Amino acid sequence: MKVGILSGGGDAPGINAVIRAVVRKGIQKYGYEIVGMKDGWSGLLKGEYSPLDLKAASGILPRGGSILGTSRTNPFKDKKGPQEIMKNAKKAGIGAVIAIGGEDTLTVAHKMAEFGLKCVGVPKTIDNDLSGTDYTFGFNTAVAIATEALDRLHTTAETHHRVIILEVMGRYTGWIALEAGLAGGADIILIPEKPFDIDEVCELIKQRQKRGRNFSIIIVAEGAKPKGGVEIVYSESLDEFGHIRLGGIGYYLGKEIEKCLNIETRVVVLGHLQRGGTPTAFDRVLATRFGIAAIDLVHEGKFDYMAAIKGNKIISVPLKDVIGKRKTVILQLYDIASVFFG
Repeated sequence: MKVGILSGGGDAPGINAVIRAVVRKGIQKYGYEIVGMKDGWSGLLKGEYSPLDLKAASGILPRGGSILGTSRTNPFKDKKGPQEIMKNAKKAGIGAVIAIGGEDTLTVAHKMAEFGLKCVGVPKTIDNDLSGTDYTFGFNTAVAIATEALDRLHTTAETHHRVIILEVMGRYTGWIALEAGLAGGADIILIPEKPFDIDEVCELIKQRQKRGRNFSIIIVAEGAKPKGGVEIVYSESLDEFGHIRLGGIGYYLGKEIEKCLNIETRVVVLGHLQRGGTPTAFDRVLATRFGIAAIDLVHEGKFDYMAAIKGNKIISVPLKDVIGKRKTVILQLYDIASVFFG
């Protein structure tokens, strides 16, 4: 069998570990031919793919990004898109496709499965907001990078007696902000699941000042919003899945805090640093386990499913149970973090 593999959506550390695992086991254990689709679903739309042999998969385990490239291409934006994918897959002799991605990429995989394309999903998003799995690879690396940033910002905030705000990714969920904030000792954590009151934020900073702590560290997810307000938008333009670009909540907070407290405030937007570079050991192992599970699902003929992890066990879940849902922050964990606010 010829098996295609693609990575869609934003890049995440660990994609290449998935590809490596699929290639190694697919070729050595099952005797499959593996081909890589260029730039996500765009590769199948345009018929752009290349063979992946053992040599191509060698040495890519620690590499960030994706050797296949990625895109936010939505084949269903064009009425003829799905038919074009089916035609190209048949022409190339592709018997199954492994799609590495988040909700958008996996939604396309599920819809294409309904068209007859045999698809298996691998969960990938640094936001860790995919339903059906305890963790997605890339998340652990993003948290580690954000935690290191908090560690570094503490020293300069304390030295200059400033409020420093770290803005991290998290469109709809605050997993990165929450876990990095806990690990990095943030004084305030703001997440999309809990709209904030700017007066309460300022009061927490005042409490620290009364205790002689003349600096504060705030970590905020890009999708956090004030009570009764809306998300701060960086750009009104939409991607092919209808998402706007968020960003700017850190600067909004900084201005409001300076107005309220007359204290010098600085903002750091971590941005794509969270996505880039070498994956952590945890993400390398998790991504490898997902890749092995994905090619096993192909061999078992278990299509329209996604590899997932529950506890420490790799399982499979139907894609229909994953899409259209979102795994939000466990508020009990946020309650633990709030003990250390102020």
